[in-house]
Amino acid sequence: MNTVMSAEEHQARSERSYKLMLAFAMVSMTMMFGGLTSAYVVSKSRVDWLVDFQLPTAFFYSTIAIIGCSVTFHLAKVAIKKDDRAAVTRWLLITLGLGTAFVILQFVGFGQIIESGHYFTGSESSITTTFLYVVTMTHLAHLAGGMIALFVIIYNHFKQKYSSRQTLGIELGAMYWHFLDFLWVYLFLFLYFFK
Repeated sequence: MNTVMSAEEHQARSERSYKLMLAFAMVSMTMMFGGLTSAYVVSKSRVDWLVDFQLPTAFFYSTIAIIGCSVTFHLAKVAIKKDDRAAVTRWLLITLGLGTAFVILQFVGFGQIIESGHYFTGSESSITTTFLYVVTMTHLAHLAGGMIALFVIIYNHFKQKYSSRQTLGIELGAMYWHFLDFLWVYLFLFLYFFK
């Protein structure tokens, strides 16, 4: 009995450690984006700032897609706790589809910005579009990490490594995707309202 208890205690401590490490990483990322948005605020006083710049419509749709990712990842977490493997598969694959849609829509949005005559680099660029590009590409870089983690989670799920007794991978993935979702919604609202 003591051996079982110590194994369970070890697993619980290990899970807490992984969650704490992820929380520290998310705090660090939050500070970085706080710095970027602060620089954006300071740069707004420049004479070459575009006051009439509008976010592309694709960014609105990408926001819906990433919110959907958060919802479907949560549903996958709920399903694994019930050992409903078919539902977990469905929700994880939908999350992957929505995450892919988010990335595609971000690049469609970049294309819409260029079509409207604004550029991100070079002599025809502006500080406004350059900041927008840096902020969104930095978020996409973090999302790439989330996509890799999602592929690993899907692979492990098909290898039957998760169950109602072993949910850590899915929990960590959901935690990170909720963070990515919150971060993008914050960035989107910031970029939309702070012109």
